[in-house]
Formats: sequence, structure tokens, C-alpha cells
Amino acid sequence: MSGSSSSKGPSVDFETTKAQRAAASTKIVIAGGFGVGKSTLVGAVSEIDPLRTEALVTNESEGVDDLAAVPTKATTTVAMDFGRLTLAEDLVLYLFGTPGQRRFWFMWDDLCRGAIGAIVLVDVARLDESFSPLDYFESKGIPFIVAVNEFDGVPRYPAEEIAAALALPAEVPIISLDARDREQAKGALVKITEYALTRLRESLTANAN
Repeated sequence: MSGSSSSKGPSVDFETTKAQRAAASTKIVIAGGFGVGKSTLVGAVSEIDPLRTEALVTNESEGVDDLAAVPTKATTTVAMDFGRLTLAEDLVLYLFGTPGQRRFWFMWDDLCRGAIGAIVLVDVARLDESFSPLDYFESKGIPFIVAVNEFDGVPRYPAEEIAAALALPAEVPIISLDARDREQAKGALVKITEYALTRLRESLTANAN
């Protein structure tokens, strides 16, 4: 009888231990008015093919959504856009883009449930469409940042003027970006993640005291 065993158990690659750790995942909402670039941002930054639920813009939009500023927009998100971005090996962001048309806003509560923060995309040519999303996140206590989508040919304004026009609290960050640019979109997601975690730490500290 041999003193050694010829059987082999499964090999263990200890280099994979990091990958075996459960990555922390969190939910970020991308919101804003109709045609402001939510689907574009999710598509630009997602590392997977985005899940889109779009439909043709129909006559039902007339009188409800202002289509004059986006005459070439033929489709609209009717439920959500979904994407994913790995910020670090142990941090994964799941991105949920909200429907922009008012007739689909009843879905927002479900989409925003469990989110740590939101990016509210803004078009300076249609600032009035930003108030409802801003009011929503303020009322729900969800941390948010404002991201001005710099459309071609649209004037640029200082952050202070935009904050005043939107009556934003002083602590709300305002950034500018091109929603088509992956790195700029990623920067916005880093910003809201940092801001949301800061707000969470402040809340925990306040509760501890």
C-alpha cells in the first residue's frame, strides 16, 4: 500500500480570493425632464448593453410634454433604462434611468426605492422641467446632484446662476457635462456616490449624538 495518495482534489487558486468577495452594490437614479439625456448618459457609461424600454412618441404626449425643444426625438423611455458600472473591484453601481414623460411618473417610487442618490440632468433651455424631479428627491430625502447637460449651441451659465434659478439648497453640488462622453458621465456618478456617502455619514453621526 502506497503512503501517498494519487487522488487529486479540486485545485484552489488563491489569487481569486479577492474576486470571490461579495462586491458592494448600490443603486443610482438618473432623472430629469423629457429629452434631457438620461438614456444617453446610461448608454455612454454602462459596461453592459443597457436595457431600454422605449416606445414611439405619440399624440398622447401633446399637451402633456413640451415637444417643441426636442422635435427630432422619436422615442421615449416608458419604464426605465438600466445599466451597470463597476467603479472599483468592490463597488458596483446599478443605474436606473427614469421615464421623462409626465404620464409615466407614477413609476418613480418603484424605480427610486433603495437608491442611495440621484443625478438630476438639466437642460438650461428648459429649466422649468427640472423642478418636479428636484422636488421629488427633496421630498423623499434622497441625496442628489444637478448635472447640466451642455447641449450643442446652448448658452453656458455659471453654477451660481443655475443654483439661483432652480432655488437649490447651498449644499447641492452642480456640475456640467456632455452626457455622450463616457468619462464625464463616469465623473458624475463618482460625484453622486461620494456626496451620498458623505450625507449618510453625516446622518449616522447626527443620530449617534
